[in-house]
Amino acid sequence: MATTTVGSTGFSEKISLKKILLTCGILSSLYYIAINVWVAMQYEGYNAGSQTVSELSAIDTPTRSLWVSLVTVYSVLVLAFGWGVLKAAGQNRKLRLAGSLLIVYIAVGIFWPPMHQREVLAAGAGSLTDTLHIVWTLITVPLMLLIMILSAAAFGKRFRMYTIITIVVQIGFGVLTGLDSPKMEANLPTPWMGVWERISMAAFMIWLIVFATILLRIEKLQQEKSVSG
Repeated sequence: MATTTVGSTGFSEKISLKKILLTCGILSSLYYIAINVWVAMQYEGYNAGSQTVSELSAIDTPTRSLWVSLVTVYSVLVLAFGWGVLKAAGQNRKLRLAGSLLIVYIAVGIFWPPMHQREVLAAGAGSLTDTLHIVWTLITVPLMLLIMILSAAAFGKRFRMYTIITIVVQIGFGVLTGLDSPKMEANLPTPWMGVWERISMAAFMIWLIVFATILLRIEKLQQEKSVSG
């Protein structure tokens, strides 16, 4: 009797840990959206509609240290979620790869080089860090797309269709953001650049919430099946 109790407790603890890790996927997106709004409010003169998220952490901006410290929590949450995906994947190779890429995605993001402010770029005083900032974008965007594609392939038609729509939105508004980049570097008006970028980013954030919710539901069904069995 004692052995059975210990075994059941151990199983419950394992399921509980997995649920906590998967819940981090939902929390990470909600947290990122929240700090995006709050930090922008701390930057006097900053316009979220016309300026990018990267400008919150640009070199010598008043919000750089605040943003870097807060976004560290986001990184931890996504790392935890990636671990949760690996634990929930079982023998599903696509999900396991998606979980691994989530960890790689956030590990790369931790070392994202900052850009200079628009005025500095327009004066021609940019440096290698500005070039690397773009390189990091070219690395992380494909990683995000691969994570979505692999995850969608592991589930049914509805989630696949939703993922396709998300990718179209993400790429479409990402292109619009990129088209405004030359104007930003020349310190010219970009009235919608912040909007385009935030829609593209929000598409992925919302997708991540849906993905985590699906995994949590599957985990709940498996737990109920184990208990009833």
